Amino acid sequence: MSSTIIPPTPSAADYSAGHDRPLIPVHDDPIAFFQQWMTEARAEELNDSNAMSLATVDSNGMPDVRIVLLKGVSDAGFSFFTNLESQKGVQLAANPRAALCLHWKSLRRQVRIRGTITRVSDAEADAYFASRAAQSRISAIASDQSRPLPDRAMFEQRIAEVSEVYGDGPDIPRPDFWGGFRLAPTEIEFWQDQAFRMHDRLRYMRDDAGWTTVRLYP
Repeated sequence: MSSTIIPPTPSAADYSAGHDRPLIPVHDDPIAFFQQWMTEARAEELNDSNAMSLATVDSNGMPDVRIVLLKGVSDAGFSFFTNLESQKGVQLAANPRAALCLHWKSLRRQVRIRGTITRVSDAEADAYFASRAAQSRISAIASDQSRPLPDRAMFEQRIAEVSEVYGDGPDIPRPDFWGGFRLAPTEIEFWQDQAFRMHDRLRYMRDDAGWTTVRLYP
């Protein structure tokens, strides 16, 4: 089978771009530094600056990855929400370790995070669920996420039935099967584009004594 070479886009072909970009500075608190980058991404990234890849593994050790939305950052970690009975929910419950990756193309930056997973509190899940649009809450209740759907009309019928029960008011309750997870980071790597593929990588690693850093070859 022949292979196809994907040519670079015009902007990607300019390998000298970024020659004057300063190296990533070392901070005492990588979470605070991430929040700084997140603020800049929210101003510059056109779509879903909080979109991130979430990597897990299944019971056979086969990796899985998908895009989810980062919904909270604190000293405790990085939080996101989902159907707890979905593939990612089941995998995280069985193996509470995961990896995240955020890529901000407009800023030519990337952050990779690895760590351990815990469930967020019911109160935190309730508060976030209540902040969602009514129709989003209804679809979350109606969906058997990740499981086979024989007919799209079946899902639409479920949505109609749930809508009839709750309407579009503020009192749509969070179902027991929907909640959130928080990743407590043990490693955070900041990546920034540099000229001629000489990219800058700064990795933070956490142990009982706190954070240590190492700069990596690109």
